[in-house]
Amino acid sequence: MSQENLRENHLQKIEDAHSLFDDLDVFDQESCCSEEELIGSRLRQLRREQKISIRTLAARCGISVNTLSLIENDRTSPNLRTLKLLANGLGIPLVAFFNQDKPEYVLVHQQQGQRSKLRFANGTLEKLGEGLPPLGAEPILVTLDPDPDEASDISHVGREFIYCLEGKVICMVANQEYPLSKGDSLLFDARAPHHWHNAEHVPARLLVLFCPMEAHDLPAERHLGE
Repeated sequence: MSQENLRENHLQKIEDAHSLFDDLDVFDQESCCSEEELIGSRLRQLRREQKISIRTLAARCGISVNTLSLIENDRTSPNLRTLKLLANGLGIPLVAFFNQDKPEYVLVHQQQGQRSKLRFANGTLEKLGEGLPPLGAEPILVTLDPDPDEASDISHVGREFIYCLEGKVICMVANQEYPLSKGDSLLFDARAPHHWHNAEHVPARLLVLFCPMEAHDLPAERHLGE
């Protein structure tokens, strides 16, 4: 390679390096350090907005799932090269990790009788968090009709918490029977095959919380049989 070509190649590398910092809108070192703590939560927010699993994004970026998890939980800070890979994997500019809109505080206030009831095979279901994205938890209110026939097992990601409000119900988890009466609760890994069953003669009511979970998994819909 000629001296002229070597010089052009060297200048191109310098230009490419500068372009990376241009993408970051030329923030100074102090502002970078102050923003560093927010990168993990911002990355997790951007990934969930696109309904991409952590495993899928890691594969797109060519980094390990463990590394991506450490970044999202602010256990490690990504270097500029990793940020570029993450931005490409999400299809966003680098500055998106640092420019955040002012937070909007959203709440859901539901009065009794205002919630829509969704019918499923052996009861009804009311979503207590309707209107909020399922960012790690989704509360639902379940009314189980008396039913001699047991439902089929299902499974989904995350944990499932069940609190019995009224009546009696049997929860089957991994072929193990757990009877619940008023005031009893159960917390388990929802990847285990499970279902609810009311073998009594009166309806039972449950408060169920799915957490944490991937938004696309839709555990409430899984229990509805959809």
